[in-house]
Amino acid sequence: MAKLILGIAGEMGSGKEAISTHLVQNYQASAHNFAQILNDILGRLYLEITRENQTPLSGFLRKTFGEDILAKAMYHDSAKDAHDIVVVQGIRRFEDITYLKQLPNFKFIFVEADMKLRYERTKKRNEKANDSTITFEEFEKSHKYETELQITDLKNYADHVINNNETYQELYKQVDEIIKKYITK
Repeated sequence: MAKLILGIAGEMGSGKEAISTHLVQNYQASAHNFAQILNDILGRLYLEITRENQTPLSGFLRKTFGEDILAKAMYHDSAKDAHDIVVVQGIRRFEDITYLKQLPNFKFIFVEADMKLRYERTKKRNEKANDSTITFEEFEKSHKYETELQITDLKNYADHVINNNETYQELYKQVDEIIKKYITK
């Protein structure tokens, strides 16, 4: 079987991590996340992992080394990964897609969900240091960060669009249908 590389994009709390976890647990996929690069650097600098810290770091790296610098890292990580299914999560920009689409058998999934639901999910998962205390107004404001501005436009480049306004079971059903198009379990 040829390696399948699945890129996943969506706004905060849309379900990217849930999709990635499902693929790892049920299809023995490996997962790579754009944010992990930033988190590794922030951790090494003993800085808190928050969107407020990730955003300027991402901007600095992209401005200094090129808009596609994080995509290049994901490209090489994915190409070297020996798993049959590789998930690249957290795609945020057109440059990321342009670079990653050069990978053989790359398929792009965009996941969407209503903002109120995404807000509740973000608060509950508490992934970043301030997620559990964020207000809805702050959540809305965070969508105006430079790192968030291009995400919704990426839907236009998706091979598959998943609506995640329902249950995990419904989400996983949509993911499984996509996987069936490319591999047999």
